[in-house]
Amino acid sequence: MLKIKTMKYIRAIFSGIMVWIAVSLSFYILEQTLFVKDSFFWQSFMVSIWIVFFAIGSAKFYYFKNYQMSGLQLGIIMSLTALFLDIIITVPFVEIPNGRSYESFFTSPALWILAFLNAFSVFIWQKQNHKKTPA
Repeated sequence: MLKIKTMKYIRAIFSGIMVWIAVSLSFYILEQTLFVKDSFFWQSFMVSIWIVFFAIGSAKFYYFKNYQMSGLQLGIIMSLTALFLDIIITVPFVEIPNGRSYESFFTSPALWILAFLNAFSVFIWQKQNHKKTPA
């Protein structure tokens, strides 16, 4: 029983890692793209649309094993995992070398919008796709 509980949290964390990788790669690719490389607004706008699909894909991965966890709880775990990876990887290895700081990164509204969209997308998707059938 303990193994099942542990595995469901490990899988939720791995789902968050998948979202973090997808978002990080998206920003990296957009920073290399001619028309949007100099516009953080447009990069953030595009990623805020794509994160819905990243979140749903990661939620599908999680629920594939038939683990029972609320969509809101899963979405929050995924967002917290991504934020933790930002603390230990994104800021020290990407932001600081580019002249930014933890403060500038974590006070960006775009970050919190993305975290919210991730959690909310998982919550809504789970509600729509895992409805209880009437008896």
